[in-house]
Amino acid sequence: MFQKFKLNLFLFFTFNELQCALLYESNALQLGNCDDLSLSLKSEIRGYQPIVNKIVKTVTQGKFKGQTWEELATFIDKFGSRISGSENLENAIDYMLQRSSHYNLDRIHGEPVTVPHWVRGKEEAILLKPRHFTLNIMGLGGSVATPKEGITAPVMVVESFEELKNRSMEAKGKIVVFAETYVSYGKSVVYRQYAAVRAAEVGAVASLVRSITPFSINSPHTGWQDYSEKVKKIPTAAITVEDAQWLLRMHRRGIEIEIKLYMEAHTLPSVQSRNTVVEVSGSKDPEKFVLISGHLDSWDVGQGAMDDGAGAFISWYSTVVLKKLGLRPKRTVRAVLWSGEEEGLIGAFAFRAAHNKSDIVILMESDEGTFMPQGLTFKGTAKAKCIIQEILKLLEPLGTNQLVLSDDVGSDIMVWANDGIPLASLKNANERYFWFHHSDGDTMAVENPDVLDKCTALWASVAYILADMSIMLPR
Repeated sequence: MFQKFKLNLFLFFTFNELQCALLYESNALQLGNCDDLSLSLKSEIRGYQPIVNKIVKTVTQGKFKGQTWEELATFIDKFGSRISGSENLENAIDYMLQRSSHYNLDRIHGEPVTVPHWVRGKEEAILLKPRHFTLNIMGLGGSVATPKEGITAPVMVVESFEELKNRSMEAKGKIVVFAETYVSYGKSVVYRQYAAVRAAEVGAVASLVRSITPFSINSPHTGWQDYSEKVKKIPTAAITVEDAQWLLRMHRRGIEIEIKLYMEAHTLPSVQSRNTVVEVSGSKDPEKFVLISGHLDSWDVGQGAMDDGAGAFISWYSTVVLKKLGLRPKRTVRAVLWSGEEEGLIGAFAFRAAHNKSDIVILMESDEGTFMPQGLTFKGTAKAKCIIQEILKLLEPLGTNQLVLSDDVGSDIMVWANDGIPLASLKNANERYFWFHHSDGDTMAVENPDVLDKCTALWASVAYILADMSIMLPR
């Protein structure tokens, strides 16, 4: 399992951190001409307008108004953060299965996933020179511990890997601080990912990394990092933007800096978790399914409300809405709440191995924020794009009719990126997403009840139509 996990971890950074972040910077591809879409198919899609209106009205104004937020808030208040491998995550999964039974959803079950179990433990970084000060740190996922007595060492501050390479002779025996300039998440996250490896290669005893965020109120941001089997594993943690800039200023002035770092981080044996799977079963072809998803696990800081509690809940509550409204499509709408996403898309890999990909109509995922929804980001054929575009026209009154084409449409669903299956993610006004991402700031305060209603209405409407149409979405 360890080797398989390492493969997953590599793909995780390829898809989840680097690729999904590039979505914010990529230009929308030309949507092209949809005139060759048959008039009968366009007419069929327009025929779903009354159902879409019903879903939107009941979710944003009627009896379901505020319920996505309320369900999420109850869940978050009860469980808080839910890191993979923890008993708390398993209790949270049990709770979701019970809530699904309460709503009489179809085929409620958990599917086994083996996940790593990394434990943060106590951690502390104390500036000893030039003055005594406790730095605000957050160990990076998978980090090893310091010795029991900690590591006390002089500090070397660099702004880039290139600078570290040019000054490599100075690094031996030191704690290397990376005070990189934030460019974008997609470009800057490599410092979190590879800081420990690059520092160890030149003889450093530990690494500290400026948090990968454009905004900070003395808030460190965690995230997974990747060791190399070729170099010694050294402790690594994130520090705040403010402290990184401060240390850099002192270093430039030639001031001697010394830090004592203490971390108890360790990795326990892997444990079995579950993907949470519920559905509204199809009336005609139940083996075919539209998959809507988000991940239930989170980091061990904050509350995991934004990343990705809300994404998971708009998927889960969409099935509740369809069930309560008596809307049973021809094909199944299946909600999957992934496990082990933060450590390497592990739940998605397990699901892909266990299910026939020919049964999947489309894979949809919300894992880039649930701020004001704008539409969908989509990866698929030209004809499939045109169908999605026609569906989104039905949601113009909701303001969620935008369509962006991209090869980078999410995290977990990117496991299927080379399988020819249509993929879609929630497009939303998430410019502040990385302000809270992987930090103590990821709480229910980020979420807005009315906005979550709109996200749910969009999600449920699109999922229902794609599951009920006379044709499968083309591949």
